Amino acid sequence: MKKRDSGSPPRPGEISLALHGVLFLDELPEFPRAALEALREPLETGRILISRAARQAEFPARFQLVAAMNPCPCGHLGNPLRACRCTPDQIARYQGRLSGPFLDRLDLLIEVPVIPPRELQDLTTGEASAAVAARVATARQRALARQGVANAQLAAQDLATHAELQPSARLLLDRSAEKLGWSARSFHRVLRVARTVADLAGSDTLGAAHVAEAIQMRRGLPAAA
Repeated sequence: MKKRDSGSPPRPGEISLALHGVLFLDELPEFPRAALEALREPLETGRILISRAARQAEFPARFQLVAAMNPCPCGHLGNPLRACRCTPDQIARYQGRLSGPFLDRLDLLIEVPVIPPRELQDLTTGEASAAVAARVATARQRALARQGVANAQLAAQDLATHAELQPSARLLLDRSAEKLGWSARSFHRVLRVARTVADLAGSDTLGAAHVAEAIQMRRGLPAAA
């Protein structure tokens, strides 16, 4: 992955070419750390600023980052069907390739467990994609009508107005933030996700169930981070 062309003058790289789309990074820890750290600014601001000698170039970079990684170098940590061959030190180094500030900028961190083949055969057909898409579109329109932007773009100072917490939800959020040691950025990201969960449920305010679901979707943080 490159954030810009190597020539001069600078030209848009992958993150700008993914504008208003999805940038998918598979085997996330295998990317150079400098490349991953370079994503921090555009993930936060939606733009990339490149400085070359006496000139600067700015490109739009509002994209959705989706990434996948194994839990360890061999890929079998936590696998009930196959033993992990990695040492604790190898696992720590592998997971440690993702810095805390980088992970802080991700909304959802979800662990996907291994499903045994027998259970895969017994899985029932899930909800149709068209039904899910319609529900998401309705929730998005609800957010736009309320505040003029998507929940992901809500400024921190606007969350108190547009993400009103019920007392039980506020208590749960405060206790979780203290127990899990969230940064201010993580706190606000969880709140935005909870606002989206509430919109999907058609709720004007955020209840404890909405906050709990948002917290659960941030529990896949690697132990080394």
